[in-house]
Amino acid sequence: MSLSIRELREIHDLQRVADLFDEVWKPEPGNPPVPLDLMVAFAHAGCYVAGAFDGQELVGASVGFLGAGASLHSHVTGVRAAGRGVGYALKRHQREWCLERGLETIKWTFDPLVRRNAHFNLTKLGARPEEYLEDFYGELRDELNAGDRSDRLLAVWRLTEEAGARPVPGGAGVVLDEDGRAHEADTPVVLVATPRDIEALRRREPERARAWRPAMRQALGGLMATGGKVVGFTDAGDYVVVRG
Repeated sequence: MSLSIRELREIHDLQRVADLFDEVWKPEPGNPPVPLDLMVAFAHAGCYVAGAFDGQELVGASVGFLGAGASLHSHVTGVRAAGRGVGYALKRHQREWCLERGLETIKWTFDPLVRRNAHFNLTKLGARPEEYLEDFYGELRDELNAGDRSDRLLAVWRLTEEAGARPVPGGAGVVLDEDGRAHEADTPVVLVATPRDIEALRRREPERARAWRPAMRQALGGLMATGGKVVGFTDAGDYVVVRG
């Protein structure tokens, strides 16, 4: 794959981004992840709107806007096919774009139940969740999120730090296991598991999938509400949390 990334400003390019996002999220009519007119406004205002191209094919895109505190809020990023390095390339482009403008952090939200996203954000990029946001977007009417609460983690990528994984403390107890069961643990470092594939579980066993949300909210949300800090993510799919 010959990948190139560039900022997009023309409406015909932004329409292609809107079509890609529709393909990825499959929202209900009139409920796009980013409305086209808002994307046009972001681009015109100098915010971050970029596309990743394999030759002439648009294979990924990202839309972000400027936030408080010398930060970019990366609102939506979507790729046509996972595992091709497109998402990582977009994030690296975002990083360079921000550094050129004197921005110090990139922030975005992600579903704490989606293991591959947690691994990508925490292990590959080195971002850290700094806030647990309960039902942040309200009801989301798209194929990936329908029927579940929109709890999110706010990830913060500090651009002055080196990207990538960092060492995490050992000797952790388990407070939520891979079956979604809660446990007591009195260790200063604890593990909060994620389901192997929450999106497949939602299709296959929706009731079991829904049970993960309150379990994660109580375990991870509860820890973070009392000062716990997420310091890493294990190869087995656990958040590593140092108690507050």
